[in-house]
Amino acid sequence: MTVSQSEASQANADKLSTAVADTGIDAAKQVVVTTAGKNNILVETEPLTPVESNQVSAAIQDTLGITKADVSVDDIGPSWGKEVAKRSLIGLAVFLVLVVILIWAYFRQWKMSLAAIVALIHDLVITVGIYALSGFEVTPATVTGVLTILGFSLYDTVVVFDKVRENTKDLRTSRMTYSEAANLAVNQTLVRSINTSIVALIPVAALLYVGVVQLGSGPLKDLALALFVGMAAGTYSSIFIATPMLAQLKMREPAVQEQEKRIKTRRRHDADRYANVPAFTDDMPIAVDPNVAVAGAGAAVADGPAASVTSGGNRPQPSTEATGRGRVVPQARGPVAPSSASGRVQPARKPKSKRGKK
Repeated sequence: MTVSQSEASQANADKLSTAVADTGIDAAKQVVVTTAGKNNILVETEPLTPVESNQVSAAIQDTLGITKADVSVDDIGPSWGKEVAKRSLIGLAVFLVLVVILIWAYFRQWKMSLAAIVALIHDLVITVGIYALSGFEVTPATVTGVLTILGFSLYDTVVVFDKVRENTKDLRTSRMTYSEAANLAVNQTLVRSINTSIVALIPVAALLYVGVVQLGSGPLKDLALALFVGMAAGTYSSIFIATPMLAQLKMREPAVQEQEKRIKTRRRHDADRYANVPAFTDDMPIAVDPNVAVAGAGAAVADGPAASVTSGGNRPQPSTEATGRGRVVPQARGPVAPSSASGRVQPARKPKSKRGKK
């Protein structure tokens, strides 16, 4: 309805609310009266019949002293709901396309775009499901809240993905697999994500309380419920859905799989360096000395000091000469002469019992 600027006040809105509720019409008991602009007052009720609509219109005219021409009646039916749903789906589709392009251009990985979209769909399903269970009316405020929580969820997911990219930047030289690097990124951003979500949920919870308990109805509770559920679901999805799915997609790449095998092999080797050494058995083949050249079935010709080989193909007997790596005896410069000290009487230490007293 259109009124003068002085009459478009909250006091007149309260009077109209009481007057419409006193008409005794069941559909008008849950009436919502709000001011719009400088000279408009909106009265919202459940669907009314033509007779009931005339009764409500008469109550409004008597309360404010206005004429019938100042009151306009609009019926919001299924066609309006279909139009709202259509426009919401168009806005959602455009938003998702822009999200895919943005993340793909920023991270240069389509797998991150796919994981982010799955997380967004999860947030939508949870929010719409809880909203449907609550029985709240779908209004433009609901659509606004749903689109807002998509932005919040995307922001949290991008923060975690940015940390994942930082941890996996030099993955070839790292000692962590891709899954471990992604898990480290989640742990590094977990406290920040939880604290940010709590700080954002506190004022939204206050709006939800005021809209449901204090006001009882109106667009405020619709917006607050969508925001509250969507923010909580967005925090959960960015940690427990988007990042694990990204790790699963990346682990399918051959290069990442090969790097994971290399890291696991290195860890097994570092855990027990002698785990791959075979145990000795009697039937193990005996390595032949590379310095020995076998000349016949029962003889061996050596270029230098080498092991002797017995007939019949038995094991070669070890040589008494000092051969092998680090055991080569240097060439003697001349014959060994007897020492001049060999004829001297060497001192002997007697036991204490046989020593004389001084």
